[in-house]
Amino acid sequence: MGIAALAALTLTVPVAAAPAPAVAAPTSFDHILFWNDVLLKAYRQTGGPPTGLSRAGAMLHIALFDTYTALSPIGTPYLGGNVNREPGASYDLKANLDVAAYNLLQLELFPSLDFSADYQRARLDVPLGEPGPGGWSTSVAESVVDQMRANRTNDGSTSNTPYTPDPVPGQWRPTDGVDAASPNWGLVKPFGLTSGSQFRPGPPGGYSTPASLLASPEYAAQVNEVQSLGAANSTARTAEQTTIAYFWANDLDGTYKPPGQLFKLTQTVAKQRGLSQGANAKLFALVGMAMADAAITAWDAKYQTAIDLWRPVTAIREAGTDGNAATTADPNWQPLSNNAGVPFSPNFPAYVSGHATFGGAWAGIMKRYFGTDNVTYTATTEDPHAVGVTRTFSTFTAAAVENARSRIYLGVHYQWDGDNGVAAGDAVAGHVYANYLR
Repeated sequence: MGIAALAALTLTVPVAAAPAPAVAAPTSFDHILFWNDVLLKAYRQTGGPPTGLSRAGAMLHIALFDTYTALSPIGTPYLGGNVNREPGASYDLKANLDVAAYNLLQLELFPSLDFSADYQRARLDVPLGEPGPGGWSTSVAESVVDQMRANRTNDGSTSNTPYTPDPVPGQWRPTDGVDAASPNWGLVKPFGLTSGSQFRPGPPGGYSTPASLLASPEYAAQVNEVQSLGAANSTARTAEQTTIAYFWANDLDGTYKPPGQLFKLTQTVAKQRGLSQGANAKLFALVGMAMADAAITAWDAKYQTAIDLWRPVTAIREAGTDGNAATTADPNWQPLSNNAGVPFSPNFPAYVSGHATFGGAWAGIMKRYFGTDNVTYTATTEDPHAVGVTRTFSTFTAAAVENARSRIYLGVHYQWDGDNGVAAGDAVAGHVYANYLR
């Protein structure tokens, strides 16, 4: 089960010592939004593939949701039952949210980073009223974290079984001498799905073997499109398409990566709609949970199926080996995607697109949560090639679709990677929304 059960809330976990604040935080201080920003800072500082980052986001926000629900004015834990409280102690919701976030981030998710200053900043939002004779207790938060830690132990996220590339044409192989990233992530225990294959999309083009795929006219059309639109020196790609390519990229370490961009966009909409802290606790937990399971779904399709589809840079340079007369080899072809001027493609198979699956999951939760797809908002980016660029959308789906399409313009994906990624992400979101945090 992916949601932390609230049981036997008497455990003690080391926490940071709260300072004696001289100035209280603003009355509008939202601890959910605050800790989401801290999470994004951790993303920037650690980098790496989006798989582990999405898992961390789900764990943090599910724990915050469970903590909020256990100590909200309603007072009923998410999974039902009674909260065992320490006799004579008082329970401040804000303090428990902060302890839950700090303990997970510092002790479990990003132990190499230091979150003490963030914790002290959050604790400027002092408790209301006076403590009981037993003082202020954070045992609820400590137990939620312990339950989350126990739930995710041995979930498969630390599997380091190496990936052996298949030399058969069509199958992925390293494009820049970098080993495959997260090759076993499709086998990680999901948060809300039964398995990573529950919403596995069909094979690219409906073809079940690399040979039949590469011989098809659909494959030639997909390769030729990205060869034209995604080349570093493309004359077919418009300036607008180049902007879109970079806006959604965030592939580089030092950015908040794809899950972080969508979390930030969730913040934008939440603030625009004036959501309460409790509403944010639920929304961010749903988004985090869906994106984490979207990553598992996408990586299942990338590595756990018959076709670990090679990236466009390999398909185009080695088109002479695909047996398809409608493709043309260009051994010097480079994608628009680059790191400080050095072309690169992400180090995992193309099908399906992780960006697209994240985007489909995000849009799927947002439109279900707000009861409509028709919300206008402005998105931002941290990609160094698109500094200061914003994009405005009138629906959640529009952002997800543009995000998916951007990967063709960047030269790192085919269109079916995006289309089927968005569809798979939306299916994940529909399942999570219908069955969890209700």
